[in-house]
Amino acid sequence: MLEVLINGELPVNDLVGRLGWTQPMVSKHLSVLKEVGLVSMRKNGRQRLYKVEGDQLKPLYDWLTKFEKLWGKRFDRLDNYLQELQQKGDNNDE
Repeated sequence: MLEVLINGELPVNDLVGRLGWTQPMVSKHLSVLKEVGLVSMRKNGRQRLYKVEGDQLKPLYDWLTKFEKLWGKRFDRLDNYLQELQQKGDNNDE
């Protein structure tokens, strides 16, 4: 849902169409996201428009960045190991 809202404000019905979820499911998710500050809502006539509050995602991004570094190191080690195995296999073929 956040990925859909990242491009700008959308009403509930548009979210239902884009996500393929039921309206109650979309409303429930929006309610939770609004409660934790990840989305905001403004009224435009009878319509309620929702948008992502990107600043609220920064702490999550900062936290995940730590894991990204860890995963990067582990994938580098895995790549090195796989290259070693490949070289050993090539040497055994000769």
